[in-house]
Amino acid sequence: MPGPTCGRRVGGVSSDHVAAPVLARLRSVRGGQESVVRWLSVLAPVLLVLFVVAAWFSPPGLGVAGRALVVSVGTVVFVLAVLGRNATASTLGVAHLTCVALIVAASVVMMWVQPDGPGAAGVLLGALCVARLLPGRVAVPLLVVVFVGLEVFEAVTGRQYVTIAVLGALAALYGMLFLAHRLSEANREAERLLAELRDRDDARARATALAERQRLAREMHDVLAHSLSGLVLQLEGARMLAADDPADPRLPAVIDRAHHLCRNGLEEARRAIGALRDDDLPGPERLGALVDGFTRDHGVACTLTVTGTPRELGPEARLAAYRVAQEALTNVVRHASPQGVEVTLAYEERLTRLTVRDVGDPPPAPGTGGYGLTGMRERAELLGGTLTAGPTVDGFRVVLELPA
Repeated sequence: MPGPTCGRRVGGVSSDHVAAPVLARLRSVRGGQESVVRWLSVLAPVLLVLFVVAAWFSPPGLGVAGRALVVSVGTVVFVLAVLGRNATASTLGVAHLTCVALIVAASVVMMWVQPDGPGAAGVLLGALCVARLLPGRVAVPLLVVVFVGLEVFEAVTGRQYVTIAVLGALAALYGMLFLAHRLSEANREAERLLAELRDRDDARARATALAERQRLAREMHDVLAHSLSGLVLQLEGARMLAADDPADPRLPAVIDRAHHLCRNGLEEARRAIGALRDDDLPGPERLGALVDGFTRDHGVACTLTVTGTPRELGPEARLAAYRVAQEALTNVVRHASPQGVEVTLAYEERLTRLTVRDVGDPPPAPGTGGYGLTGMRERAELLGGTLTAGPTVDGFRVVLELPA
């Protein structure tokens, strides 16, 4: 049986687009409810003091009923606020309203039994304490039993110090609970921030490792492609010479060039893998040797022209200029039979431009799937530059532009 699908289209309209406004509205309503609960939670201690003081110092004309009314109104608001600390606005249903009714009834009974006693304040303070310790269905009956019992004991014996002692203990308990709650919230927030920081560090480490692997892949491709392409051509030439005449005097020179290419390729591969110091990596100052080696190894005239005032480039820009020139020359040998190659390095005011242009029959445009051209573009983009490559009237041209 196929599983459920998300975002099903109804009448050409995605259900996601239909549901999005409704979900946004529900989130807005719920956010408003929870905001009210939070405000009540903040105002709870203030309401406790105000309503108890109003009941305690109310004029005699109010009488027992008047005091009970003041305490009852204050108790309703206060208990709602206390319950709101342990529940979202959406869960303040019948059970919580029942709790409110029981606590209000308890406060009224206490005001009737002992109008001048502190029992109603005890109900409020007790509600505040147990709301932090117990669920409402357990806390409210416990409050009713304890404080009604205290009031009955006080009315029968006339000893108010018991209730006062309980109130003092509850006040101390609430202070400790409040402090513990704040410390617990601070610890949870610190743990959340630490976990978020660890996640970010892990993501940054993964991104760094991926970038390093991509850099090494480009380095290895550029080094091996240049060396092995030249090696293949030299060995192919040696094979043809040996087939025509095993004693051809040119054969040892071709084999020597192939050996030279292998040795240089291995040396550069070790340099790339070993991640040597920046000053060990090739840069524009080695373009002359690269051009001379290309002419020597492939028998194709290759020239280097430098314009503008040379300046020091960053390590990555230095390496990019050399590797792009190296890859472009490798592509010349691989895809064309040029009559000559021109390498131009121009130091302009706001950028450094490297151009590699071969003169001869224009080769077919290379596809974008090859890693060589892709690697060159990646090098340029990582440095904020651009790379363009394409055929000209009589050959092919690669242009690298890097910001100065």
